[in-house]
Amino acid sequence: MRRIIPFLFFMLITASISAQKVEVYPPNWWVGMKNNHVQLMVHGDDIGKINNLITFNPGISIDKIHHAENKNYLFLDITISAHTHPGKITFHRAGKSIHKRNTAESHPFFSLELKNRRKGKNVSYAQGITSKDFIYLILPDRFSNGDTSNDRIIGMRDQSLNRDTVFNRHGGDLKGIQNHLDYIKDLGATTLWLNPVWENDMPERTEHGYAFTNQYKVDPRLGGNNAYHELVDDAHAQGLKIIQDAVYNHVGSYHFTVLDPPMKDWLHQWPTYTNTIYKDQTLFDPYAADSEKKKMEEGWFTPMMPDLNQQNPFVANFLIQHALWTVEEFGIDGWRIDTYPYNDLTFMNRCNKALYDEYPNITLFGETWVHGVPNQSYFCQNKYDIPFKSNLQATTDFQCLWGITAAMNEDFEWDNGVNKLYTTLAQDFVYQDPSRQVVFLDNHDLSRYYSVVNENIDKYLSSICWLMTTRGIPQLYYASELATTGTTSPNDGYVRLDFPGGWKNDSLNKFNSNERNVNDNKIFNTWKTLADFRKHSSAITQGQLTQFLPEDGVYCYFRYNEKQTVMVVINTAKEEKNISFNRYSERIAGFSKYIDVLTGKEKPIGDFKLGAYQTVVLELK
Repeated sequence: MRRIIPFLFFMLITASISAQKVEVYPPNWWVGMKNNHVQLMVHGDDIGKINNLITFNPGISIDKIHHAENKNYLFLDITISAHTHPGKITFHRAGKSIHKRNTAESHPFFSLELKNRRKGKNVSYAQGITSKDFIYLILPDRFSNGDTSNDRIIGMRDQSLNRDTVFNRHGGDLKGIQNHLDYIKDLGATTLWLNPVWENDMPERTEHGYAFTNQYKVDPRLGGNNAYHELVDDAHAQGLKIIQDAVYNHVGSYHFTVLDPPMKDWLHQWPTYTNTIYKDQTLFDPYAADSEKKKMEEGWFTPMMPDLNQQNPFVANFLIQHALWTVEEFGIDGWRIDTYPYNDLTFMNRCNKALYDEYPNITLFGETWVHGVPNQSYFCQNKYDIPFKSNLQATTDFQCLWGITAAMNEDFEWDNGVNKLYTTLAQDFVYQDPSRQVVFLDNHDLSRYYSVVNENIDKYLSSICWLMTTRGIPQLYYASELATTGTTSPNDGYVRLDFPGGWKNDSLNKFNSNERNVNDNKIFNTWKTLADFRKHSSAITQGQLTQFLPEDGVYCYFRYNEKQTVMVVINTAKEEKNISFNRYSERIAGFSKYIDVLTGKEKPIGDFKLGAYQTVVLELK
C-alpha cells in the first residue's frame, strides 16, 4: 500500500492540473519562421508546481521552464526545428521516470498548433507602405455596422450601445468596413489603417480600442478573429494593404496580466499613482533630471492604462512575439505604433528589429505627438551623431501638420504662417528618408481639419492639395473626405462620430454621392482626383522636391523627375495674387504649357491670378 498511495496521489494531482483551464500565449506558431525560439506564457490556476514537461514531437525541444513569482504562470522556452511538421503539438506533465510515449506518468497539459507559413498564397503580405500609397484611417466602432449580431456580447463588461452618446459603443465592426471596400477604393486609397482591433473588455470607453485586455483575441464586438481574417484577405484580394495599430506601452486595467500579474515588476510600479509627465524632451535633453526622465518613461498614461515594464525580459518577449504573430496570422503589411516616445526606446529597437528580420519589407512608423523637428526626428532613423540611434523608419509627421495649419490660419510674416511650413520641410536633412514620413491633416485624437480652418472650403481644399503632393505618405481620417466637422472640445468623442450611412436607419447615406451636399462632393472629388493622379505620378511618389521661399503669402514648390514635373502654387493670403512664372524659371525651363490637374484644362504657360487661400496643381508639358 505504501507504494500505491503515493502513485494514486500523483495521479490525482496531475489529473486535476490537466483538467483545469490553461491559456497559452501565443496560441500557435509556424514552421519555417526565422524566429524559431518561442517563449510560451502558460496561465492557469496553481500551475507553478509543475517542474517537468515533455513533448514527444522530435522537432520540438524544451529548452527551459521558468517559474514565475505568481504560481499561476509558467514560461516555457522552446525551439522549433526547421524539419518540424505542422500539426498539434501536445505538452505533457511528466513524472521523474518518464522515458517514452504514453507511460503511466504522462498526462496531456496543453497543446500548441504549428501551422504552415503564408508563403505560397496568391496574395502578398508584410509588403510595406511607401510614398506611392494613400492611407485611409478608420475607427472601426464608428464607421459602419455590418453585423448587428455582435453589437453586444454576453459576459463582456461593457454592455452599453448608445449612438446618442459619444462615449458608448455604437456597433461599427469589421464586416462594416469590408462592406465598403469598394467605396474606399473608389476614393483612391490604397491602404487601410485601423485603430486597434484587439479585445478591450473594460467597463467603459471601449470604443477607441487602446486598452487591450487580450492581445491574441480580436474584440468579438468587432467580429472576432474570423472577421479580421476575412477583412484582411478581402482587402488584399482587392489590392488594398493593411496597417495595424500597435500598443506596446500600456494595456487596459482589466488585462489578465494586471488582474493576475505574473510577477511584481510586470508593470511599472510606484508607491502612489504616478502619471507620465508627457515631456518627450527629457529623453534627449543632456541636462534633464533623472527623476523626470523616469516619470516620462515609466509613468502611467492614464489610471486605466497600466504601464508595461518593457525592461522585464518576459514582458519584452510577450510583446515582440505578439507583433510577429499578428503579421503572420493575419497578413499585416505595416504597423503604426501608438505613443512611441513613452515606450522604452531600447526595447522598441529590439522589437522593430525582430519585425525587420522576419519581414524585410514591412513598414513601421510611430506616433510622435511632439513639437519640433529635432524632437520628432530623434525617435526615427536620423542623421544625428548621438548615443541613442532609433531604427524606426518614420513617424506621424505632426511638424508638417503644425506647418500647414499655420499656413492656413496665421498671418504670414518672416517666422509665421506659411513660413513655418517652409521651415519645417527645410529641416528634412535630419531624416534618413523623409519620404517615409506619414503626413496628415487630422486623426482620431485631433479636431477635424475642416473645423480647424473654420469651415473655409478654400483653405481645406488647398490643404488637401498640399497633403497629396508634398513628400511623404498621405493619410486621410475617415469621413474627412467630406465636409465633416468636429472638435476635441468638450471631448475627443466629437471627432469620432459615425460615418453617415454606416447604419441601416441613418437619415443620410454619404457613401452615396447623391446624398452628399455640395461641399461634401467638392471635398470628396478633390481627394479622389488627386489620389487618382498620384497613382500614376512618378514625380509626386518618387521624385524630388524643390521649394521656393514664400513671398507675400504665396508658396510654390515642384515635384519632379526625368519623366514628369508638377508645380504646386498655394496662396495663403487674404486677397487674390498675381502668379508670375518668371520667378520659377529654373524649374520651368523647356516647358510651354500645363494641365491643371483638378480641372483637366490645358493652358499655355503665362501669368495668372490665384484667389485667396486657393491652390493649383499643374502638370507641366
